[in-house]
Amino acid sequence: MHLLSLITYAPIIGVAAILILRFFGKPEDARTIETAKWIALLTTLATLALSVLLVVQFNRNDNGFQFVEEHAWFAGLFYRMGVDGISVLFVLLTAFLMPICIAASWTSITKRVLEYLIAFLILETLVIGVFCALDIVLFYIFFEFGLVPMFLIIGIWGGARRVYAAFKFFLYTLLGSVLMLAAILAMIGISHTSSIPELMAYKFDPAVQTWLWLAFFASFAVKMPMWPVHTWLPDAHVEAPTAGSVILAGILLKLGGYGFMRFSLPMFPLASQMFTPLVFALSVIAIVYTSLVAFRQTDMKKLIAYSSVAHMGFVTMGIFSGNATGEQGALYQMLSHGVISGALFLCVGVVYDRMHTREIAFYGGLVQRMPWYAATFMLFTMGNVGLPGTSGFVGEILTMTGTYGVSTWTAFIATTGVILSAVYALNLYRAVIFGTIANPKLETITDLDWREVAIFAPLIASTLVLGVYPSAVFNLTQSSVDHLVAVYQTAIGG
Repeated sequence: MHLLSLITYAPIIGVAAILILRFFGKPEDARTIETAKWIALLTTLATLALSVLLVVQFNRNDNGFQFVEEHAWFAGLFYRMGVDGISVLFVLLTAFLMPICIAASWTSITKRVLEYLIAFLILETLVIGVFCALDIVLFYIFFEFGLVPMFLIIGIWGGARRVYAAFKFFLYTLLGSVLMLAAILAMIGISHTSSIPELMAYKFDPAVQTWLWLAFFASFAVKMPMWPVHTWLPDAHVEAPTAGSVILAGILLKLGGYGFMRFSLPMFPLASQMFTPLVFALSVIAIVYTSLVAFRQTDMKKLIAYSSVAHMGFVTMGIFSGNATGEQGALYQMLSHGVISGALFLCVGVVYDRMHTREIAFYGGLVQRMPWYAATFMLFTMGNVGLPGTSGFVGEILTMTGTYGVSTWTAFIATTGVILSAVYALNLYRAVIFGTIANPKLETITDLDWREVAIFAPLIASTLVLGVYPSAVFNLTQSSVDHLVAVYQTAIGG
């Protein structure tokens, strides 16, 4: 039924409809803009419905790739698509967040609205394509071209320093991707195949593995981002529009973690084992250092951006633990962070749309004027610090448990990050929500409207459901994760 291709390219149908609308209508006309918004929203909702169908039909007991499509492409390359337990939920997460992004931009984006919607729909196609690609060349095309719409979203609809932030984001990620391209060409030359399943089964020479691993690491480490190549992220988040920050934190950061699980561990197991101490060291530095930096921020968005770097430290730590507990924790942490961090950026966007500032010192006492907002912000703050009962707890505890069996000191140092996250997150909440209203400009601020409630409702439900029913995820991922760990452990002689 070509379900994966249908999910991947469904947003392009929306792009075509908006282009037709733009060609025959007036781009700046209010009616044209409203119609385009509804086209984009309905397109993303249709993609979400197809993604739900994909998950429902997914065979949780099969550790291989499912819904496989393969067609001859050009020059001996093939168009290959497929998903397994590691990738299928990322497709769902992408499709889940996109309609929320469109709804969140409904009133805040007022210039070149049609182009903005087109950029988001194209981005959705490219990101889903990354998670579905089973040909390494096709993967690279989706992976690399995803930079373009995000670059435009930041550079055109961002804040005052948007051009600087957009170019910094583009150049950082492009440099790593160029090294990965060189490694991809070398892999195809050595193995004579571009099929990802065949490359996963191919045994590369240990010396070659080292160089290939480093090339892929350069790309994925920037994408996560890992310390010390994380400095592009705070700038990109601060300058991006709210929906841009949601998709950047919720989806694009996960491409690095997905790449480590799809390529680094199964294709270069010996190199992965050799560099595990390095990854552990970088992970704990990210967890501790960026948590301390987050505590000193005066901009709400920048604080949450540094928080994302810290949380991604748990992900890389869990991935390179090389056991099922750590891998499951890393996967869960990525999914949970996609929901919670996206929601936190939306919380910042709510007050920014009203007051047009993200400075923490500007706010205070919002609970008196915005009780529903205060309750919503509290839930996602608790999820961000890993409170039991929220999705944030499950991923963190599993990554630390998995790492503890490999490196006690790494797990021990990482636990300090949990404490530090509570310090900076609760300090932010106290400063913004509690106390008296000292700023007279806040006297007229209004609580959440019906559109904002509709945006937050699915995020609240997801945070709580994943917090109390993690088996919903584990049932889908278990078989593929067990297979990945078995392949890795066999290769390293574990």
